[in-house]
Amino acid sequence: MTETTDTTRAVRVRAALAADREFILALVHRLAEFGPPPWHDAEVMTTAEQAVIADALASPKGDEAIFVAEDDAGSPLGFAHAVTHTDYFTREPHGHVSALVVAPAAERAGAGRALMRACEDWSRTRGYALVTLNVFAVNTRAINFYERLGYAPDTYRYAKRLG
Repeated sequence: MTETTDTTRAVRVRAALAADREFILALVHRLAEFGPPPWHDAEVMTTAEQAVIADALASPKGDEAIFVAEDDAGSPLGFAHAVTHTDYFTREPHGHVSALVVAPAAERAGAGRALMRACEDWSRTRGYALVTLNVFAVNTRAINFYERLGYAPDTYRYAKRLG
């Protein structure tokens, strides 16, 4: 369990439980709230991500973890999904944060930072030297958050809709 304290409340992070399913799946829509590029439909994105998360909750695998941040009263604040990826160039496994979502009422309360720390700790305990994540270029709020945590751009993926 990871714990961080901000000025308003303590944040604890624990492994997700089956009882967290409804809370987690209800938050997934926030992954598209920033306004994705026009070639990505927010509803399709949400449905796809909910399927991945639901599968991970129903059939946990050894190469992934779902974490839930909660306050000192045990109320859930957000979740993160960490998986193992393989670096294209080195072929070395590394941790990858595939989803990080904080409930609106918990924003700026330390939950996102605590969840990222849990994903980094998970990666470290697996012997990984690297943690990656993807963020849409238009999601400047998330980009700023990750950069404050020490993350930096690695590659840029470009897209062009063909008509």
